[in-house]
Amino acid sequence: MGRLYVIMGKSAVGKDSLYCSLIDRNPTLKTVVPYTTRPIRTGEVEGREYHFVTVSELEAMREQGRIVECRRYDTVHGPWYYFTADDGQLDFSRDEPYVTISTLEGFEKLRAFYGREHVMPVYIEVDDFLRLERAVQREKRQPNPCVAELCRRFAADDEDFSEERLRLAGVEERIQNHEFEKALKEIEELIRRG
Repeated sequence: MGRLYVIMGKSAVGKDSLYCSLIDRNPTLKTVVPYTTRPIRTGEVEGREYHFVTVSELEAMREQGRIVECRRYDTVHGPWYYFTADDGQLDFSRDEPYVTISTLEGFEKLRAFYGREHVMPVYIEVDDFLRLERAVQREKRQPNPCVAELCRRFAADDEDFSEERLRLAGVEERIQNHEFEKALKEIEELIRRG
C-alpha cells in the first residue's frame, strides 16, 4: 500500500531544504509537487518545490474537478493560493512512498480525500528565535524583500500550527531541525518504518 508523507511546519523551519535533500538522497522516493500562485522565490525551481501557476490556471483546474485541497492566504502582495491537484502524481495501488510539502490544513484535507491509511504527517519544528533568524535571512535574499509579509507569516503560524490544532489533526511525532543531518535521518527512518 502506498503512503504519502506530508512534510509540514511553520515557516522557516527548513521544510524545503529537508525535502530537497530527502529526494536527492533517496532517488526512488516519489514526489508530489504542490501548486501555488505566488511568485517563484530565488533558488526555487519550477516543478521541484511547486508548480507555479496563475489564478486562471487554478480556476480551470477547479472547474475540471481536479482540486484536492486549496488554501488562500491574504498576503501584503494580495491573495496567494497553495493547492494540491488530482493530476496523476499519486497511485496508492503501488507499494511506494510519496512525499510532499504542505500545511496542517492541507495535510488534513489530503487525509480526508485519500484516507488516514494513506496520508502520514511529518511535522518539523525549530526554536522560534532560530526560525525568525532564518526567515529574515531568506527574505533578504529575495529580489523585493518584504518585512511586512515575513511578519504576517510568522504571526499566522502560531494560530495555524497551534498545539490544539496539531492534537486534533493527530500529529504526535515531531522532528527537531536544529541539526540538519539528524533531522533528515529521522525523516528517512519514519518513511522506512511506514
